[in-house]
Amino acid sequence: MRIFHIQSTSVTESSDLQALTAAGAPAQGLVWVACARREFEVLQGEVQTMLQALCGQQLVDLHISDLINNQLPSHYDYTSQYDVLVFRRLAAGNRPSDLDNPGQPLTQVPQRGGPPILRRIDTSPVGFAVFDRVLLTVHPTDCTVRDAYAAKLLQAASLESRTAGARLPTSPADLMLRIINQMVDGFLELRRELTHQLDHWQSELLNPKTRFNNWGSLLDARLSLHTLDEICEDQRAALQDWIEALKTWPDADTPAAHRERDLLHVRSRDVLEHIERVVHHVRRLEQSAETAVQMHFSVQGSRTNDIMRTLTVLTAIFLPLNLVTGFFGMNFDALPLIHKESGIWMAVGFMVVIALGLVALFWNKRYLARTGR
Repeated sequence: MRIFHIQSTSVTESSDLQALTAAGAPAQGLVWVACARREFEVLQGEVQTMLQALCGQQLVDLHISDLINNQLPSHYDYTSQYDVLVFRRLAAGNRPSDLDNPGQPLTQVPQRGGPPILRRIDTSPVGFAVFDRVLLTVHPTDCTVRDAYAAKLLQAASLESRTAGARLPTSPADLMLRIINQMVDGFLELRRELTHQLDHWQSELLNPKTRFNNWGSLLDARLSLHTLDEICEDQRAALQDWIEALKTWPDADTPAAHRERDLLHVRSRDVLEHIERVVHHVRRLEQSAETAVQMHFSVQGSRTNDIMRTLTVLTAIFLPLNLVTGFFGMNFDALPLIHKESGIWMAVGFMVVIALGLVALFWNKRYLARTGR
């Protein structure tokens, strides 16, 4: 568990939940409590006590079940005291929690089938409980997104970053949107790897000299892209619900609070636009994989037609020759040329002339034309 006390100019980190509970609500700033899912499940009593001490409110049982659920799709819910947003991430890494050691990943991770990039995709949900002064986040075990943003947050609190104009989060909602934006932008690396893998498969599919045998992996990639499309749609729907709920918040009573509310709207729309770009790219990858398969079978069908055309032309060339040999093979004494010494050469010459004539005819009609493959 990682606990951050974020003020306007500083960020302090600790891991002592009991000390935070005893200290009560901070006089300034906000508190970010980030814990692993299994850790939250085991320590939910202590977490509830902390929320009661800092916010005067606890999570309802249904929201606790949502935060613990590892298969829940992205969605938004709210109460009169806090908001809950579950957001499924698209990131590399799949290390389940060790049930005997809350907050620690398993050392032996079960292997999954498919290409390497698909084995590393993790779409586990991340839960956010947004209070007035506290943000509670429930992450997968060993969450790289949490650790990456925590490092970024601590870096932003340094003197050099503040001098350069870096701003720290001013509210739990602002902090939540920044973490979600980090999660969405983290798809870029995964997107590049998927694009390179699909480009490699397309080259193999369209190369007639190679035998493509990765049909199982390609099918897994198509199914995975379809799943990513559904996840992104759920992400977009959840964030749209959050934006609609944000519009119903009471009007700000000070210019600073009004500006902060406007920044929340802007940041929410920016994150939604990033999600829509991810949706567009996932669908383009899915269409690219489908197009590659269709082009592969189209090329194979064209090659098959060329082979059948060549065989048909050869059959047409040898058909009159077989007719000639069949004619002279009949058991009659009065056949022409059969008793002449030059008869065999005349028949062979006649057959050669027929064959060459048919070859010239078929070549002129492009039945025997060279192809580019």
